[in-house]
Amino acid sequence: MTELAKAMEALAEPGEHDVEIDELFSDRGALARGIDDFRPRQSQTDMARAVADAIARRATLLAEAGTGTGKTFAYLVPALLWGGKVIVSTGTKNLQDQLFLRDIPVVRKALNVPVTIALLKGRANYLCHFHLDRTQQNGRLTAREDVGYLREIARFAKTTSTGDKSELSRVPESALIWNLVTSTRDNCLGAECAHYQDCFVMRARKEAQQADVVVVNHHLFFADVALKDTGVAELLPSANTVIFDEAHQLPDTATTFFGDTVSTSQVMELCRDVLAEGLTHARDGADWAATIAPVEKAVRDLRLAFPAEGIKLAREQIADSSPFFPALEHLKAMLSQMTTVLASQAERSETLEQCRARAAELGARLDAWVPVGDAEQRAAKVLWVEAFSQSLQLHQTPLSIAPVFSKQREGPPRAWIFTSATLAVKNDFSHYSAQLGLTDEPSKSWPSPFDYARQALLYVPPDLPAPNSPGYTDAVVEAALPVIEAARGRAFLLCTTLRAVKRAAELLREAFKTRQLPWPLLVQGELGRTELLSRFRSAGNAVLIGSQSFWEGVDVRGDALSVVIIDKLPFAPPDDPVLAARIADMEKRGLNGFMHHQLPEAIISLKQGAGRLIRDERDRGVLMICDPRLISKPYGRRIWQSLPPFARSRELSTVQAFLQNAPAADPE
Repeated sequence: MTELAKAMEALAEPGEHDVEIDELFSDRGALARGIDDFRPRQSQTDMARAVADAIARRATLLAEAGTGTGKTFAYLVPALLWGGKVIVSTGTKNLQDQLFLRDIPVVRKALNVPVTIALLKGRANYLCHFHLDRTQQNGRLTAREDVGYLREIARFAKTTSTGDKSELSRVPESALIWNLVTSTRDNCLGAECAHYQDCFVMRARKEAQQADVVVVNHHLFFADVALKDTGVAELLPSANTVIFDEAHQLPDTATTFFGDTVSTSQVMELCRDVLAEGLTHARDGADWAATIAPVEKAVRDLRLAFPAEGIKLAREQIADSSPFFPALEHLKAMLSQMTTVLASQAERSETLEQCRARAAELGARLDAWVPVGDAEQRAAKVLWVEAFSQSLQLHQTPLSIAPVFSKQREGPPRAWIFTSATLAVKNDFSHYSAQLGLTDEPSKSWPSPFDYARQALLYVPPDLPAPNSPGYTDAVVEAALPVIEAARGRAFLLCTTLRAVKRAAELLREAFKTRQLPWPLLVQGELGRTELLSRFRSAGNAVLIGSQSFWEGVDVRGDALSVVIIDKLPFAPPDDPVLAARIADMEKRGLNGFMHHQLPEAIISLKQGAGRLIRDERDRGVLMICDPRLISKPYGRRIWQSLPPFARSRELSTVQAFLQNAPAADPE
């Protein structure tokens, strides 16, 4: 520990803010006076004390707070009062917007503290003046509706102060036109851009530099750590407090960004830009169509090395005789030739120089996709390939993110708060802390204030086949139908695969038609996630079928959701090369890969899915887990003991009686 850290720790007496916290969170405190519907909760007050203590000592805290604890206020109050320069990182952009637009302003007003706040997103979220101008001039649009969208965006550019595309609701955030009017790390001109002074990205970063509290998201935070391209790198040295909300997502997010992925799509996009910029700025400098053609053919040949799509293969699983390896070498050679042509013309425009730099970087990343270094260095990462219908991705994924994340936490002492409703397995944080290198750091858990034994019922139906049996999804739907009927709709059916979503939708549509059941059926993939949830809430009696994206971050309160059905325990797919490598590494060290990795991961994921059911004190509902392994396997007990303390039953009649006592839904 540094001398500075020792000095700060000596200054921070444990519990020095306890009296103030107790007063603020009391039924007569500032929060009760300033926030409608605020009710004191002991677990929230206790968590706020722990956060305040960690901030005062510049310490680390792992804080698991059950649903309904009010963890957002529990960390915001001490952060705004005593946190100094604070970075709050969230799991999603939606939660990021909620914190910036609603939660922080509400707490700031209640506390009457003059803190300034800023919102910082990745550059793809901000309109780029340069790329908007270029798109308007060259007219390279990809869809018919883009013409109207482009007019809307051009008007938006003249009135917006932030350039944040989420403010322009008339153009969907998923519209392809945004790719043409926003910048990437590769194609941003930086200080050389004529619009640099008006750049929305730079403006957002400047505001973040000057603010007391900056709201980012995990993807942005770790992209910065890996790429130094998001503005967080400039913020982190001055931060006194870093808070990760929805912190259970960090291991997966960090794994993505501490690795590297290069795809054939990136090469094809580069080829399109080379052709456009070459014809615009150096038409006489080269035969640009002939320059890119060999690269595009080499890309297609590389993709065709794997006829099937949806495969994931570790490098060691690819046969030496596979056409993949010569195709990869040929692509690198053709890309090198194109880079040479670009180098001869790069001085003729900034955009051609940028294309040259991109080509050189892509070549270097393709070169890096080989085992290099000593045995220890090679063993520290997993090389694997993923094939899609139109593209191929080459991944390098770290075996463990703990060393690199621990390194990022070095430097001046600051408080690090990791909080979520799901960090522990039966109050054991060891799996989570080991993933991030947080061993021996303090961890605390606060239970939900909900009365789960009265409000909820855990139902495991009898006589279901093994989850790998043919027709398993058919059996799940057959078991689920009487529960859905008893609930009069009002259900989520959460599946572990998209194939199961599709099959369940077919079966339920047929059953609803045959039985003349009146409830709306909403299926993931047929509408966007936001639209599906909006329709589910407004219908009041719908059935929604979704996969992993609906397991977390979904908040449906009241009678509209009374049943959550989960088809299988959410174990990671066994063909995942990174999972296989991590299990093999654990077993080399004498650990059981299933018990020490796969099972804790599945439990944390299941806790997220189960958390969709009870969202406030008035909710009632049934959690139906169809997987018979919950009962038949020795580890099943550990799983259900990690869930909230629901009442439990295996009798359909008990479930039907419980749901019949629930209030009827009144569709709006």
